[in-house]
Amino acid sequence: MNQEIQLISDGDGLAVIGNPEVVERFLSTERLQSKDLGLQRLGPSFSAAAGVTQAGSELAANSGRWVKLSKESAQLVDKWGLRTSSKTGLSSGVLKGPSGQIRGFVEFAAKGPGSLLTNPAALAGAAGIMAQLAMQQAMDEITDYLATIDAKVDDVLRAQKDAVLAEMIGADLVIEEAMTIREHVGRVSEVTWSKVQATSMTIAQTQAYALRQLDALAEKLERKSSVGDLAAASKDAESAVTEWLAVLARCFQLHDAVALLELDRVLDTSPEELDRHRIALRVARGKRLELISHSTAHLMARIDRAAGTANMKVLLHPTSSKAVVQSSNKMATAVVDFHGRLGIEGDRQALEARRWVDAVTEVKDKAIETGADGVDAARRLGNGTIDRARSVTGKLSGEIATRTLRGRGDDEKTR
Repeated sequence: MNQEIQLISDGDGLAVIGNPEVVERFLSTERLQSKDLGLQRLGPSFSAAAGVTQAGSELAANSGRWVKLSKESAQLVDKWGLRTSSKTGLSSGVLKGPSGQIRGFVEFAAKGPGSLLTNPAALAGAAGIMAQLAMQQAMDEITDYLATIDAKVDDVLRAQKDAVLAEMIGADLVIEEAMTIREHVGRVSEVTWSKVQATSMTIAQTQAYALRQLDALAEKLERKSSVGDLAAASKDAESAVTEWLAVLARCFQLHDAVALLELDRVLDTSPEELDRHRIALRVARGKRLELISHSTAHLMARIDRAAGTANMKVLLHPTSSKAVVQSSNKMATAVVDFHGRLGIEGDRQALEARRWVDAVTEVKDKAIETGADGVDAARRLGNGTIDRARSVTGKLSGEIATRTLRGRGDDEKTR
């Protein structure tokens, strides 16, 4: 039994290729969850290529499993000493050991016609399939994301009368049909591809439209100077932000679906172009992520500023200020969740609504430090009407000493 295992990593996933029994032992030892790589698909694609036919048939006879790279599984790339090619961007190596027990790194290229690492065309084919599996995994995760939010993306799209979103619904149906045909036929024919190739423009237009809608919501929050108006606008923006994030997620999912179909088409018609096409699609996908990340990060910054404005006015508007911060937290949490599903790194700690009692205590402390009277200090900090300021400072003069000695639990009664 051949004990060699070929390992290939493209940064998103790890392919483990070799004798089925040896591959299964390796995955079990490393405790890795895997999917079928689908190497048998390379056989028909290479059947007409001189010098590749034998490689395709032998690869199809081997077992190929695909592992999504997580923080844990990514450590294997370093553990087994895989080398990265500057040309393809792939990390690869070969391991072997007695009775399927992998002992350590042996060499960087396997021998024999069935090896991917010594056959550029076969390696490109396997890398193309790996890219498709990574895209499918990302699409599945977005599907799970859309199922967990209250506003389903299909409902959001169908509720809109805008022509841009209406066109996206049609593109969605065309792509879904093409994916179904691919699943049953095993390839993307010229007829199927002719229906799909024009949908990328529609998806891009919808993505741009959704980003503009999120930007408009943020601008609306920034224009509000009154805490009461800001609270109302923040409440209205809660559901709208979630809905437009859902549309963005669906756009990204459809872009991945088109790219997956595109790789199938290139593999079928121009396998010699597959590797360059795979790399180009990866770059384009990274740019889409960068654009979405930049726009949504900008949205979060403006949401935080709105919450900061509300916190500064908590003394005179305790209820409205708290409502603004709560709405801001919900929107920011939605953005963080969205980032996580698309693989965008980053985090944002929830803002804590500044308690009215804390604001009052701060007034007292500052008054003591400066030697000023607490009532006058409270009046200077208030940004509401004179009558409202008098009402607050009246409470201060009679209750500050008692409130300072009480626990935070009793303080809540003063709200």
